[in-house]
Amino acid sequence: MSKTFKRLLTAGLILLSAHVSALTLLPDAPEQYVVVKGDTLWDISERFTSNPWQWPEIWYINNQIENPHLIFPGDVIGLIQVDGQTRVGIVQRGVASRTIKLSPGLVKLQPVARVEPIESAIPAIPVGAIQGFLREHRVVAPGDLQGVPRILAGDDDHVVMGAGSRVYARGEFTDSNSAAYGVFRRGQIYRDPETDEVLGLEAIDVGLARVEDLKGEIATMHLERTNQQVVIGDLLLPTEDRDLVTRFFPKSPKRKLQGRILAVSGGVSQVGQFDVVVINRGERDYLEPGDVLVVKKAGTIVYDRTAGEKVRLPDERAGSMMVFRTFGKLSYALVMRTTRALKVGDRFESP
Repeated sequence: MSKTFKRLLTAGLILLSAHVSALTLLPDAPEQYVVVKGDTLWDISERFTSNPWQWPEIWYINNQIENPHLIFPGDVIGLIQVDGQTRVGIVQRGVASRTIKLSPGLVKLQPVARVEPIESAIPAIPVGAIQGFLREHRVVAPGDLQGVPRILAGDDDHVVMGAGSRVYARGEFTDSNSAAYGVFRRGQIYRDPETDEVLGLEAIDVGLARVEDLKGEIATMHLERTNQQVVIGDLLLPTEDRDLVTRFFPKSPKRKLQGRILAVSGGVSQVGQFDVVVINRGERDYLEPGDVLVVKKAGTIVYDRTAGEKVRLPDERAGSMMVFRTFGKLSYALVMRTTRALKVGDRFESP
């Protein structure tokens, strides 16, 4: 973690701590908790407060502890008193954060060693649940797939191909060999359920191919990775040159907003904990990775016998989710908690 980032994070934590009175600890919050491998910052925070995404508001930065922002397996988290207020902080460092490993590296003149903790710091959320959506999945404008290179044929007339296979593609490629292309398949078109505006086209990740030889508009390619069988007609897009964000800091969105869940990974309609969902708000709505949203279920319609009419009860909070990747008009979010069954079409709003 860079020094600049530490200063920014510390400043943010100090700012948030001014509102600590608005966040209360659970009455049965443990005095101490020992972090174990597989924990996330979110579920540890849930042990202490009903609003785990607001952990910075109760977190105490102890400058006497090295890297107080990072929590490792074996660390002891507990309740401490700071200026008359009960806060949460690191009570004792575990072995993992103090034990180091030496990773050999090479420079031009002499070998060196990189020193780092033997265990990785725990993440804010279960990154494994979103890894594929961070790396490969894309949402594009429908016109972006017009005229892109496509799989033309397989080696030995194969019509379905897997990793390790040689394929032939046709289209406009870069001049150099070894250029990598993602293999994609057209998915569903996402439309806003209220305005019918086209928000984007899902490009389903199929695999990764690398150019071995290029003659005119025909490329001979090697399939380095496949998630499913590659077929004739699959599309090729250049790999994205972007930083892969894996550490998130849950927070409230910059602006108040509302929206709906458009889809859930796997093509089903029911939504559960740690499912990835597509929502109809994105960068143009000032959403950022780490923004937390509250899912609401429409109130039940009941019959008022006295008035002789049907009445809808108020909407109820049914879960929470965290945005982890944004596009222009929509975003991917991970469902962190559900208290009632969720489904495609449910509404969400900023907390």
